[in-house]
Amino acid sequence: MDKDTKLQITKDKLLKSTFELMEESDDPLAVTSRQIAAAADVQASMINYCFGSRENLIYQVFQTQYLSFLGTEEVQKILSSGMSPKDILKKLHLLVAQVLVENHKFTRAITSFVLFKRDLTRQSFSYPYVYKHYRGSKSESECMLIAYEMSTMMQLLICRKDELKAGFGIDLDDKAQLKKYVDLRIDLLLED
Repeated sequence: MDKDTKLQITKDKLLKSTFELMEESDDPLAVTSRQIAAAADVQASMINYCFGSRENLIYQVFQTQYLSFLGTEEVQKILSSGMSPKDILKKLHLLVAQVLVENHKFTRAITSFVLFKRDLTRQSFSYPYVYKHYRGSKSESECMLIAYEMSTMMQLLICRKDELKAGFGIDLDDKAQLKKYVDLRIDLLLED
């Protein structure tokens, strides 16, 4: 077996073990590198070698789940619906928000990485629709920033959903209130 194949097998084992450990844990951030490595039956140093850090590994686990979510029939139906870019964003962000609320412990585990360490040169799934919405009246950089703010602010507020409920009376566990919040955020960020 060649080196690249072995490396990919190790990455896959780390991703699978991390997901399983995080799913079992009440606090995914408490899952240690040693626990992950032991479950994957690899040296702990392979986490840094393959992913750069435990936090990046956790983020990659989320990304893998997220990308499989984006391939669902429901998402594909929205993308091919012919709706305006703004309405597509509202529908997609509501679905993502529901996943983030339903998987709150994962949301809490990845939020600091997303806010502080995510590669800002990679386009978010929102970017093409923000760009289409503005039809050239805003630069690519401005559209990338709007898309970044759209997703990160939503994630941050969902991460703090309990405090948001206590402080502002907004219950993001309630689907109607979550939809209202998502629509408000997108309306604020995407001028007509």
